[in-house]
Amino acid sequence: MIPIKTESAWRGTADCRSCGIRDMVLFADLHEDDFNLIHAPIDDLEFTAGQPLVRMGETATSLYTLRSGMVKLVRNTVDGRQRIVRVLRPGDVVGLEALMGPTYDADAVALTPIKVCRLPLQVIQRLNRETPRLHQRLLEKWHHSLKEADDWLVELNFGTARQRVTGLILKMRSGTDASVVTLFSREDMGAMLDLKLETVSRTLSAFEREGLIEPLDKQGRVYRLVDAQRLVAPKS
Repeated sequence: MIPIKTESAWRGTADCRSCGIRDMVLFADLHEDDFNLIHAPIDDLEFTAGQPLVRMGETATSLYTLRSGMVKLVRNTVDGRQRIVRVLRPGDVVGLEALMGPTYDADAVALTPIKVCRLPLQVIQRLNRETPRLHQRLLEKWHHSLKEADDWLVELNFGTARQRVTGLILKMRSGTDASVVTLFSREDMGAMLDLKLETVSRTLSAFEREGLIEPLDKQGRVYRLVDAQRLVAPKS
């Protein structure tokens, strides 16, 4: 596991009872008595953009619930390229595969500054034995992650470059304001969509010229979606 600098990341044991997104994460259905089963510390951690949480192939010791920010899951292809297979958002769980196997299946890297709770596997395993409610929540999270993976494959890896970039823009709309879209570096976008960096840049520039999106920052990461209907319409 990637070592965490205690002085910069440690925020004390997480208070799961009063978590602001408790209804979205694994502990949503736990009763007060269930928390008495938790003895190992649940760490409240922060990571900067670009910092890895876990590495593909390393021994799995914990799960992470994402409280804020976004995380990319990255795998290496047989020809040595990196592919972003999914993006996780608040409420998602990093490392669910640790419940079924000894190692992590993908690199999990912070796309933005993030806050997570690190859950030792022994906590999950004990609660899973003692609390059927958690078992059901884990099954729901697993099903959600599989569906998300299928959606990413179908929606973002087929079609023209214009269709793929459009699909990503629509997926990355803010949960609080659907007109605001947070994207990533052109390299990351190319890795998600299996497109060259230049192709991604040209496509976004074309969308700007056509008045479909407008940049809200100098880095070209945040956009306002001006006309979603025209964006999804076939180009004549």
